[in-house]
Amino acid sequence: MATMNVSLPHPMKEWVEAQAKTGRYSNASDYVRDLIRKDQMRGDKIAAMQRFVDEGLQSGVGTRSRDELFATALASAEKFSSRK
Repeated sequence: MATMNVSLPHPMKEWVEAQAKTGRYSNASDYVRDLIRKDQMRGDKIAAMQRFVDEGLQSGVGTRSRDELFATALASAEKFSSRK
């Protein structure tokens, strides 16, 4: 595993150390690795959402009316809620 030194303002250093002491993390490095993993997942989700937006923009204007779209969305929601 590679090593990286990071400079932090004192309040941030105290925060990281406090998070490590909660018992949820074995040390400060564990906490920082968890933050990076979560940020990577967040970036992946943002990229996926951007792809959906791009696809929607490229698909052009739809032909269904607002009422048809609403009815479809309502039916999907009802179908999803009945699965629970």
